[in-house]
Amino acid sequence: MGFAPLDEGYPWDQLAPFAERARAHPGGIADLSIGTPVDATPAVVQDALRAATDAHGYPTAQGSPQLREAIAEWFTRRRGARDLGPEAVLPTLGSKEFVAHLPSLLGLGFGEVIVVPEIAYPTYAVGAKLAGAQIRCTDDIASWAEDPAVKLVWLNSPANPTGAVLPAEHLREVVTAARRIGAVVASDECYAELPWHEPWRSTSVPSLLSEEVSGTDHTGLLSLYSLSKQSNLAGYRAAFAAGDPALISAILLLRRHMGMIVPAPVQAATIAALGDATHVQAQREIYHNRRQRLLSALTRAGYAVDHSEAGLYLWTRSADASQDCWQMVAEFADLGILVGPGSFYGPAGQEHVRIALTAPEESIAQASERLTDQSSRR
Repeated sequence: MGFAPLDEGYPWDQLAPFAERARAHPGGIADLSIGTPVDATPAVVQDALRAATDAHGYPTAQGSPQLREAIAEWFTRRRGARDLGPEAVLPTLGSKEFVAHLPSLLGLGFGEVIVVPEIAYPTYAVGAKLAGAQIRCTDDIASWAEDPAVKLVWLNSPANPTGAVLPAEHLREVVTAARRIGAVVASDECYAELPWHEPWRSTSVPSLLSEEVSGTDHTGLLSLYSLSKQSNLAGYRAAFAAGDPALISAILLLRRHMGMIVPAPVQAATIAALGDATHVQAQREIYHNRRQRLLSALTRAGYAVDHSEAGLYLWTRSADASQDCWQMVAEFADLGILVGPGSFYGPAGQEHVRIALTAPEESIAQASERLTDQSSRR
């Protein structure tokens, strides 16, 4: 029924010996494993945070009216959501905590099924386990479409780690199937502003809440978004959810009891980030340049990159698929490059490694040069 992400400890701890191996390289380590932003937080956001530091009173879990209006307006402007009001949005302490808590916040538990992608960010399955629900790893809609035990279906587009984008037609099929059995659909869309391939660069990555997918009826639907990637706000824990007002209201009530409240200065910073498109465009160009450099070096070195249509990762395998992920992790470590094994994202990722674009220019240059040197020796 899936893998057990809590049974083997925290997966990234398994990379420690390979990190040491990479650090032993004469040129030092180029860490392309974990996708944490390294570029500066935009000045417009820092200024807004500083201006809001006199935060003597308790903020609300619902967020300020200005924040909710900014989130709703952003979903309309950037994600194509129609008739999304401020009552249908909710700020969160980053998106990861919301992913992990959502099954429990929905009251799911024993005997109920949560569908997660076949290759997926482990926290979807962690949330299911915390709630005591069953996990079903599949990308096949038909495998759950008529099962009334299914109560929550997770989507991730653009996907972590693969970078694959789900077209609007697929999203519509998921919504239709889920509504027939009364399941909630939650779509994690935090890489949506980083598309690399057409048609997504021209038309934008489809959102679950967009008019082309769900019209103006968001019943049973939730979209999650984070500013960590597009705005370098990982340290702010600035994120939000939007969708069905009834679901948002029920979740909000529990979060009020739990004290899950975004700090007031972060709320102000979020408003500033959502209102400024210039820094998003600039950051996208930075990642595009890093991506092109790494992609070219990987290809020359004999690797193949699958999917990776959007987002911050190159989903990489040996060109003939002859190596498993840990063999590749070791091979990269010998070049002083640390990458993430695909098995962290489920058994179907066994033949891939995830290579992050979120590294300083020096690390990207080092990794590219070492890969190029390796290709010239072959």
